[in-house]
Amino acid sequence: MKVKEIIRLLEEDGWYFKRQSGSHRVYRHPTKLGIAVVPDHGLNKELKPGTEQSILKQAGLK
Repeated sequence: MKVKEIIRLLEEDGWYFKRQSGSHRVYRHPTKLGIAVVPDHGLNKELKPGTEQSILKQAGLK
């Protein structure tokens, strides 16, 4: 899955961009606890499977 695809999934679930720290975008949700951190080394870059699963787990989508 590409970075822009996972960002789209997060935003469709209600997550919003909070801030960027270096090459990592931090997303928050109005009702869910915690944050979801998405590495941004280019929106068209493929995420490694473990990274993808970690982001989905942080967001409560898996």
